[in-house]
Amino acid sequence: MSPMFAIPILVFTDLDGTLIDHASYDASAAGPALDALRACGGGLIMASSKTGPEIARIRDALGWVGFPAIVENGAGLLSAGEMGQGDAAQYKALRGVLDKAPQDLRQGFCGFGDMSVAEVAAVTGLAQTDAALAKQRAFSEPGLWEGTDPQLKQFLSYLAGQRVTAREGGRFLTLSFGQTKADRMADLIAEFNPAHTVALGDAPNDVEMLQAADTGVIVANPHRVALPRLPGEETSRIIRTKLPGPQGWNAAILELLLELKLR
Repeated sequence: MSPMFAIPILVFTDLDGTLIDHASYDASAAGPALDALRACGGGLIMASSKTGPEIARIRDALGWVGFPAIVENGAGLLSAGEMGQGDAAQYKALRGVLDKAPQDLRQGFCGFGDMSVAEVAAVTGLAQTDAALAKQRAFSEPGLWEGTDPQLKQFLSYLAGQRVTAREGGRFLTLSFGQTKADRMADLIAEFNPAHTVALGDAPNDVEMLQAADTGVIVANPHRVALPRLPGEETSRIIRTKLPGPQGWNAAILELLLELKLR
């Protein structure tokens, strides 16, 4: 490896349905690949719609506290070692935009801020304690669209007029004032200067991140509609796993580390 590179490989990964099992929220099946990544001196950047407090717990449990994380769909960053939420000014402003929406459109969107902890637990499948962390938002608002398709178009048009973006993830429509996982990814690549970058994901909000990496991995998720064929798949710069979730994650990373002669 050339001395110009700070680390040999930097992995950016979505969590739900990718590194973490969609139903059980367990990442143990990816353990061998995570160990191999650590052994070769690589880095892991978690990139999710989850909040800082949620990701901090996962990052700590998996032993990657020395690396930052991309939180709330790219709307914010969680610094290495940081456990807190951060300034919630953007979230308050975002809720203000929602409250000023035409009533018929506003009623069609039920955000986490409109739900109790028990309701967030019910729609996410999270335990009550984890659902409480999911409500501690600083940058973005995920929610369920309960209106009609024509109303959704009007709602998205209203949001765009307020400079609010709406992105579809694995389960929710997430609103923010911009910044994507790929935007944050570019900043972190400049900081860590890796020899090779990898991105893994399963949902539409992961596509830009997959396309920005040297190697993109679409992780199979039988619980959602598969992503359409992406540019780069014809050259195998973007690949798809056969196994779902952390099993597929594990297989893809172990194979790539072999190809790069990092294990």
